[in-house]
Amino acid sequence: MGYKTIVAILDSEHNAGPISDFAAALGRQFSAHVVGLHAETLATIPLIAPMEIPDPTAVEALQKAAQADSTCIEGIFRNRMEPEGLSYEFRRYVSSSGYGSDSVLECARASDLILAYQTDERAGSDNSANLETLLFESGRPLLLVPHVMMEAQPIRRALIAWNGSKEATRAAFDALPFLKAVESVEIFSVDPPGMPRQAPDFAGTDLAAALSRHGIHVNLRTEENSQIPTAAAIENRLTEEGVDLLVMGGYGNSRWWEMLFGGVTRSVLESMTAVTLLSR
Repeated sequence: MGYKTIVAILDSEHNAGPISDFAAALGRQFSAHVVGLHAETLATIPLIAPMEIPDPTAVEALQKAAQADSTCIEGIFRNRMEPEGLSYEFRRYVSSSGYGSDSVLECARASDLILAYQTDERAGSDNSANLETLLFESGRPLLLVPHVMMEAQPIRRALIAWNGSKEATRAAFDALPFLKAVESVEIFSVDPPGMPRQAPDFAGTDLAAALSRHGIHVNLRTEENSQIPTAAAIENRLTEEGVDLLVMGGYGNSRWWEMLFGGVTRSVLESMTAVTLLSR
């Protein structure tokens, strides 16, 4: 079992290089076919006052700039893939809805894994809406690379953030190809709720047993009566253990609720220190 089709989201020239490098590393590891995907959004039409007539010159200039960006991104991707001798292709989609378009989602849904870059406000762009759309609408696991990580790093230590939810369950099993390849796996629970047949201190035991049947040795760790938010406890654990891969469910609550009132997913994504696999 492995990831045989990997879709790499190339949403800007800034992150096209790092994501292509990560995609190449995963392509080698899993002997996968890599699809470099770029969604070119149609330019917003400027209007000329007072008659609100579309300005064709401005529209043409904006579209030419977008096409030039797409050509540059494609070149970066191909230059990274070609020397590796990998199976790959580049796809460019043009629509008004960007990564929410039916064509993009159809491509993403036919993959084993979607690879993307964490939002980097320093780069002057916010792709968080695109990432949430892919997570909610693709039905596929989303692997996010921290923007501070400019080169692909080996994944040796994994941590599963476990709360017993269906999202966390799906993430754990979506991550099986990684979990089978790493040196250590920890199931980490923060103030777990009591289960019908289990006390909180037995959180994750059934999951650990299931993973062991796949040949994965798992350590269990539970923090009860935590005095800090769950997201902070997870981040501390990542740092303490030198974790390379965080596995967690995405948005157990409505994304709008988390956007307004905060939540573990949003907090972790804003301060990522490890490559993170999300499923929903």
